[in-house]
Amino acid sequence: MRVAVLSALLITLTTATSAGPISFADGWKERRLSLFSSNDYQFGQNLSLVSDGSVSIAWTRVAQEHWTSTGASWRWTVDQSVPATNLAQKGGDDRNISLYFVYVPQSMAPGLQNANIRSLLGNDDVRIIQYAWGGNHSRGQIIQSPYGPPGQGVTISLRQAGTGSHSEKVDLAADYARAFGGETAALVGLAVSGDSDDTDSVIRAAIGDLVLR
Repeated sequence: MRVAVLSALLITLTTATSAGPISFADGWKERRLSLFSSNDYQFGQNLSLVSDGSVSIAWTRVAQEHWTSTGASWRWTVDQSVPATNLAQKGGDDRNISLYFVYVPQSMAPGLQNANIRSLLGNDDVRIIQYAWGGNHSRGQIIQSPYGPPGQGVTISLRQAGTGSHSEKVDLAADYARAFGGETAALVGLAVSGDSDDTDSVIRAAIGDLVLR
């Protein structure tokens, strides 16, 4: 199941700080996408997940002083991987771990600080960039979401399916311009997901040292 359509869910979040590496111990919550499907998340200095034929997201809100962040870095590890999939295929796009950056127009951000899920679902002004470890795509490839309104969300492939441990550094402003055009909007939400339900496989992964710049 593709998770990019969840952009509206990601901004109903508790505040996280990003002075140095972001702790995953406070303010992160799981959001199930199905009553009978849930990943196992462990929150602390790092966020670890086990996804066994399941899918869900863990999410938090970005503090207002970081709405204008233009870059990010983190380290992630995959010990057990889903098979390579086509991340552009609706209903067949499992991936090991994804990190989401959720945006709204700068002018709308103050009014959406306390918005709930119901009021944000279907908001055509929400934009989401999902950096993914999974699939069979080349690094840096932008993949339009097969879910949600056209132009609302994209996946940017960073790692193909497989195991290992890697550090990442991304230019959020440049990637936003490539994906959506124009100046970067306000970064109001973050989320992490693992997605193994289509291939009925198992993921063991973790992410940490997340910094917004």
